[in-house]
This record gives sequence, structure tokens and C-alpha cells, in this order.
Amino acid sequence: MRERILVVEDEENMRFMIVEALTNRGYDVTGVGSAEEALRQIESVLPDLLIMDIRLPGMSGLEAMAKVRESDPYLPVIIITALREKEVALEAIKMGAYDFFAKPFKLAEMEVVVNRALEKRHLQKELRELQQRLDERYRFANIITQSDRMKEVLELVKKAAPTEMTVLITGDTGTGKELVAETIHHLSQRRYKPLVKLNCAAIPEGLLESELFGHEKGAFTGAISKRAGKFEMADQGTIFLDEIGDMSLSTQAKVLRVLEQKEVERVGGSTVKVDVRVIAATNQDLSQAMKEKRFREDLYFRLSGFPIHLPPLRQRKEDIPLLMEHFIHEANQRLGKDVQGVSSDAMKILMQHQWPGNVRELRNIVERAVALAEGRIITADIIAFCLKKSGQGLDSGILQVHSSLRETVEEVERQLILNALKRSGGVQTEAAKILGITEKNLWKKIKKHGIDVRKIRNNSG
Repeated sequence: MRERILVVEDEENMRFMIVEALTNRGYDVTGVGSAEEALRQIESVLPDLLIMDIRLPGMSGLEAMAKVRESDPYLPVIIITALREKEVALEAIKMGAYDFFAKPFKLAEMEVVVNRALEKRHLQKELRELQQRLDERYRFANIITQSDRMKEVLELVKKAAPTEMTVLITGDTGTGKELVAETIHHLSQRRYKPLVKLNCAAIPEGLLESELFGHEKGAFTGAISKRAGKFEMADQGTIFLDEIGDMSLSTQAKVLRVLEQKEVERVGGSTVKVDVRVIAATNQDLSQAMKEKRFREDLYFRLSGFPIHLPPLRQRKEDIPLLMEHFIHEANQRLGKDVQGVSSDAMKILMQHQWPGNVRELRNIVERAVALAEGRIITADIIAFCLKKSGQGLDSGILQVHSSLRETVEEVERQLILNALKRSGGVQTEAAKILGITEKNLWKKIKKHGIDVRKIRNNSG
């Protein structure tokens, strides 16, 4: 779509010249002779740029600009003035005008400024859209719940976010601790500063201190240059220390020093002042860890300024239908599908499952089910197959309710393989990806079920 420019100039010849020049450059240009007409046109034209003379009959350019700013504070405005009116033009700049030109001026120079003003408009639009996407992701409505226990969690998040207190988030693996940490940061006064994340369990102990605190050149073998740690990277922002219960006692002592003295000591010597908010998370029972001398009490009390515990999914099963709807929508977008929901039998299986992997497990099951679904409804056999493939299997109670599933699992597997092969046009590598299994495993199952891949390939062709 071409950029739209509105030109406001009462001198007809000047207006025609500007409109023609910019139209020849590929812009969609509208010209009017008064500020009143410009304000009426703005609602219909929706310009990306306003070029306006200061001296206009009736309402002046400055008066019109004030009204424009009320309706669209991001609309770039280029002011045209007489040579003797530069002070008025400077006043317009103070009001937010992008630039000004004094008559007479060269159209080539104006075209350069027009390009820059429109580039700024596009950048501002992209930034606003990015901020909107962040707001949509982290607003409370996106922590999907209707359970009373999670509503209590959201109230704690709402209270914790605007403070500078450390936050300790506890809960089983997969309950959404990282999302809660992201939400707290996004709702805090530090939201425009960095959020730096580190999974303490994923870094070998020998490297964790360097990751957290940085190091000096030559501090150890391989330290060929100075490097800032995660605390320095998060300066003025927030650091999220996930799985902090896996941190060694010696590293815990150094984290405690950062909290107490607001400075980090790089590996190799020097100290650096930092201003960082700490949010920590763990799936461990830190009370038991303190009894066993695996976690420092002083660090625990420093971290737990604002404790938040996330309940497991099995204790908030009323959220499963809402989460299913959300995850199906996400999977549809990623996979290009149009799945609308699950059958009542499938939902019964989902509601009876104990979800040891919590919300993360549910998300993975839904994505696989959407990938395998042929119609618009996910059926019970698809859910049973996906749970079986996840390694969790079905609870014994579910098997008693759906005893026929055990009898038909071989046929279910055969149908799923056929569906995947049809979708991939008989290409076994792609079919294996759809099913989430290795190509070798798929080849064995094709042989076991006696599936004629060449026939599928010929029908696809």
C-alpha cells in the first residue's frame, strides 16, 4: 500500500507543485487549501504524513497542529513557512513537528525529508505493534484460568509487579513459572529494561559463576577476553534465575552478596555495581533443602521477599478446557490447520489424566493431536495415542472407562501412520516428523502394518 500524504497549502500553485512532485514519486497525495478542510480530510484519508503551511485562512497551522496532535500524536508533520517566520516554525518544532521548510525551497530537499519522516512513522508503528503484542502476551487474560487457586496467584502477581521486592516462584515443572516471571517484569517499572534469564540447572557448575558474574581476561583457561555476566546484562532490569535450587552453596553465597551489596565480583577480580531485580524459581522444596544444608537460609529469606506458589494442573483441572482452546488456536496457526475442538470422549480422557508434566505436557499433547487430526474435531483415539507416545500413558481409571481403546490401539496406530503418509505425499521422512518418531521406527511400523507406501505415493501424484 502506498504511503498517504495530506498537503495543506492555501496558495494553489504551490499546493499543485507539491502534490504533483510527491505523486510522481509514488505517494498517494491529497491537497487541500485550509486547516478546517484538512481536519475533515484526516479522518477519511488517514495520512501517514501531514505537510502544512503555517499561514492559512481561518485556523492557523499551529492551531490545526494542536488538534492533530490530540487525534494522532504519532503523525509526522512538516511545516512550511515564509522566510521571516522561522520563530513560528521553531514553535511548531517544540509542539512536535518533524521538520520545517522556509519558502522558497527545493522540492528535491523536501523529498529527502519526506522519506525520513515516513521511515520514522513506520518505525513508530512497528514499535507500537510490538508493544501491543507484548501487552497481549503478558496481560492477565493470557495467563488462562478460571480456577480460584490461579486467581489468587494472579492477585499476588499484580501486587508483586510494581514493587522492587525479590520474588520466589515455586511449583512443579511445567506449571508456568517462567511465564509468571515474564509477566511480573512486563508489569513492573523496569519493563523497558532487559529481562535476562538463566537456567541454573542447565549450566555446569564450573561455568555457572562465569555466566552469572562475568570474568576478566585470563581469569581461567579459555578466558581470552573480558566478558560481562548475566547480572551486568540485566542492569536496570530484571534477572530470572530458574531452578535456583540446583545452585551450589558457594555460588549461592555470591548471589547473596549481589543482593546485599548491589555489586558483582567478576571471576578474576574486579567488582561492578549493578541495579538488578531478582526473580527466582524452583521446583524443589527449599525448606527441605535447607534442613539438608543444600540451600542457604539467608539466601532463601532474601529471595522470598514475595513468595508465589503455582498449583499443578491436576489441582486446577477446571482450566483444561480453556487451555485446550487456547493451545488448539496456537497449534492451528503454526501448523496451518483448522481444528475446532475435541470430542466429549477425548475431553473425558484429558480431564481424568493426572498431568505429571502440567501445562507444558498439555501444550505438547495438543500440538501433536492437532498435527494428527484429519477433521475439525480431535477424537479420543488421537488423544490416547498422543498420551501413549508422550511416555505418560493413560491412567488405569481411564483404561477402565475406555477399555476398547486397548483393543483398537493397533488400528489407531495404523490409521495415524496412513494419515501422516497421505499428508506427506508418501515421503517417509516428512511423515516421521509429523508423527514425532524416527524414520527407522516409522519404517518398522509400515512393515508391521503392511502399508503400501508406493500406492500412497502414486495416488498423491
